[in-house]
Amino acid sequence: MSPIKDLQVVYDALNENVTFSAGDVVTGTVSFNLTEDAEVKGLIVKVKGDAHVRWTEGTGDRRRTHHAYRRYFKVKEFLTAETGTALPRGIHCFKFRLQIPQGNFPPSFKGLHGRIAYVLQAKMSRSWRWPASAHKELKFVSKYRSQKVMCPQTASVSKEIGHFSKGKIEMSATINMKVCSPGDTIDVFAKIHNSSSKKVKPKVSLMQLVVYRATGSRTTSGQCLWKYTGDSLENKEGTISCQVKIPNDALCTLANCDIISVTYILKVYVDVSFSFDPEVVFPLDIVPSSCGTFQPSVAPGPYPAAAGGPSYSDFPPPAFPVGPYPGPAPIGPGAYGYPPAGPTQPANMTSGYNNPWQPQAVPYGFPAAAPSAVQHPAATAPPLSQQEEQPPPYMSLYPPIQPTFSGTRPDHKY
Repeated sequence: MSPIKDLQVVYDALNENVTFSAGDVVTGTVSFNLTEDAEVKGLIVKVKGDAHVRWTEGTGDRRRTHHAYRRYFKVKEFLTAETGTALPRGIHCFKFRLQIPQGNFPPSFKGLHGRIAYVLQAKMSRSWRWPASAHKELKFVSKYRSQKVMCPQTASVSKEIGHFSKGKIEMSATINMKVCSPGDTIDVFAKIHNSSSKKVKPKVSLMQLVVYRATGSRTTSGQCLWKYTGDSLENKEGTISCQVKIPNDALCTLANCDIISVTYILKVYVDVSFSFDPEVVFPLDIVPSSCGTFQPSVAPGPYPAAAGGPSYSDFPPPAFPVGPYPGPAPIGPGAYGYPPAGPTQPANMTSGYNNPWQPQAVPYGFPAAAPSAVQHPAATAPPLSQQEEQPPPYMSLYPPIQPTFSGTRPDHKY
């Protein structure tokens, strides 16, 4: 029987949300009780971050399993001598201090086909004995460099209804923000003109889309987080107005992991029986509630570039000084910020990245979108510091995703 009893690892909370980010220091204690004198070969505490994806598709001979693994970091500390230490019976307690490396690491995530986990583990080894271990999972959040911007998005759609009926369905929709946080409320307004012979229903839905990637393949899972249905419209005009509340437990947008991504869309559409539904789709970025809100004092322009945005964490400093967070540049236009207008980005785009649903001329007497939501001067982001050089004048709208990891181990198991 093992003499090691009640092996536990306990960490100190840095903030009221008990979360950690890149560059934070994890402190705590490892405690255990020895029922007799024992020779300990090594007592190690470590913190590591890993992402893992796995799913199976097909049947029979065509059945195939896809899996991928990413190691983001692993930091460890020896609490006893590596050559071995003799410990007397009784209760023992060791303090530890580990610093999470700087890097653009994705937040904690757990989904249908994969997870991103950050684990604190204590492990005690003895000669010719099975090691004893204890672990706890840390809630990790990324350092976002964007702001919630109260700037509307507007789009319209027109569709001919043929075959079994004739006429046209037109819709113009507007929402009041692009970047939001869990618990926020989004105002939605839409005007529909139904000149067809069909009875239609306007609907609004908030969708979460999760994409898993491995071995050159991908699989997608999605769920509807919120839905609204308006009154039926038959050969007439009508409007809908509703408020969409982002769930308090909604995950933040995840775009800095190459094998798992989480995105959100707000879809406004007209439900037409036995026909394809006319719809407009607004992409949303959900960021932590600690990100500040930016309300432009002039006509809304492009969303500010990520270079000048605040860091995510406004938590009190840890017990041990960590130093300033240098932070990597944002990995993409849909992640934490939006590029300023450049040679390839017209100044009249309604959002800061590829938006296929651009505002169009509104037919049939619909009220045109406010000029501030369609045309506005290009915005420039403030410099990161006085010493840094200005960014180059050209910025691609489709930068590659380059996550940071130290290796792959496909056979890894949690």
